Amino acid sequence: MSPRTAPASTFSLRTAAEAIPPTWLVMVGIISVQTGAGVAKNLFEVLPPAAVVWLRLLTSAVLLVLVVRPALRARTRGDWMVVVGYGVALASMNLFIYQAFARIPLGIAVTIEYLGPLAIAILGSRRRIDLLWAGLAGLGVVALGLESGEMDPLGILFAVLAAAAWAGYILLSAATGSRFSGASGLAIASVVGVVLMAPLGVAEGGAALLDPRLLAFGLAVGVLSSVVPYSLELSALRRMPPRVFGVLMSLQPAAAALVGLVLLGELLTVWQWLAVACVIAASAGSTRTSAEREREDAGVRGAGAESAGGGPESTESGGAGSDGTGPGRTPRRDD
Repeated sequence: MSPRTAPASTFSLRTAAEAIPPTWLVMVGIISVQTGAGVAKNLFEVLPPAAVVWLRLLTSAVLLVLVVRPALRARTRGDWMVVVGYGVALASMNLFIYQAFARIPLGIAVTIEYLGPLAIAILGSRRRIDLLWAGLAGLGVVALGLESGEMDPLGILFAVLAAAAWAGYILLSAATGSRFSGASGLAIASVVGVVLMAPLGVAEGGAALLDPRLLAFGLAVGVLSSVVPYSLELSALRRMPPRVFGVLMSLQPAAAALVGLVLLGELLTVWQWLAVACVIAASAGSTRTSAEREREDAGVRGAGAESAGGGPESTESGGAGSDGTGPGRTPRRDD
């Protein structure tokens, strides 16, 4: 459709989105994700975590398939193995983090989970300054340990498993992105996750899944946690440097703690707030140094190409970075 014949509503929506500063789009997306988590936790008394996870994945999978319409033909066995693994990681990290939400405060669960992508970023770096970020993250773990006696050990374990699953998701997202164009891999992986979660989700949800009111709340979790933030972040990334986006995304643990306080009445201790602050600082710092490393590597490649008689290479990076390891710029677990 040409610009002259495009509906007026298309222009109004696009203009409205462009009128909002990209920083605010990201912040609204962050609040949306954590609000979805808060709504989900409120449902756990009548709808078990596995059932809520299944509804959330179902919502995002249906919308992704309708929008992306991924091509399934001409795929190799390797393609299917990678995207199925991606779907397993997607379903696992959502199930683990929701099981953690059911047992420990929202802010603590998200803080522990963030150690997964942070570990990937730090372990993939060779800079001494990243030892500082590792030390900060370690200090956050110690601060949490001082209060761990008052928290459900099983909830902490589920949060650690979610962190490990998120790290696997990051690695598999890079492999999937090299084999599938656009969001096709994510759409297929979402369907895989829905299929994997169906037996457990339906079994635990039972007759409650037939309640229109509960079903509506479950679908709302999917919209708040996946659809809204994904759309806002795509719009923001068109007008925002990836490094800035990454630093803003590092605020997720703080947003989770605040939503837990407002929606759920979850009060954190001074040590727990210190742990949240340490992980945020480590994540933001690691994101910035990862971006600097990518720019330096791009400069070295460009200089090498010019000395060899070629033209300068582009130094533009995608939203997730060239190595996919920046903790704030990695594909989110909620997409």
